[in-house]
Amino acid sequence: MDITEVIEKRQSIRAFKPDPVPRDILNRIAALALRAPSWANTQPWELVVVSGAKLSAVKEAFVTQRGAKAQPDFSGPEHITGIYRARFQHLATRMREAAGRGKPDRDSGEWFLQGPRLYGAPAAIYILIDRSFYEQAGHFNVWPIFDCGLVAQNIMLLATHYGLGTIVQAQAAHYPNVLRQMLGIAASKLVLVGIGIGYPDWSNPVNQVRSERESVDSVVKWYGFD
Repeated sequence: MDITEVIEKRQSIRAFKPDPVPRDILNRIAALALRAPSWANTQPWELVVVSGAKLSAVKEAFVTQRGAKAQPDFSGPEHITGIYRARFQHLATRMREAAGRGKPDRDSGEWFLQGPRLYGAPAAIYILIDRSFYEQAGHFNVWPIFDCGLVAQNIMLLATHYGLGTIVQAQAAHYPNVLRQMLGIAASKLVLVGIGIGYPDWSNPVNQVRSERESVDSVVKWYGFD
């Protein structure tokens, strides 16, 4: 699969098969993902890969936290307005329809539990940043976040190449203290995101929904071209 095919095929998967992902495949993905570039070659990322009974316990711990105030190490936007909100709402509406919410024969509350359970992904990769590199002299060094995004993209594209699917979730890092306690993560490490990874369940209609992208003409400006 060439790079253009992988980019076009990648999508956020919200229903996985229970089949475990072999460790050697996850190791290959991690090894290649770490070839991502970083600011001044600082390579600020660390990865924690979880599967099996340990991941099941993490998922259920997050379910029990549902309704509690999220306390992520990296806060998201407080308000989404304008075109950003419109894009979000458009996808959310399509996802709700695909998941069958609102139908009398479906428990709509069950859909909200899929997020804490990583949509059934049998493995997860958490991306960590050392606190001392991010929090410096009263200000935040944002470059490690950017660099970790490059690693995350590599993971997603490599997973697609190996016939796997992924979903990157800020929600998977909403309760980092739970992760630190259950996975033995040091307090000096900040949890940026979690990536659910596994074999997609293509029979589930939620995986037939793909988010749309703005056209090149609407977001790209060109200068110096005849």
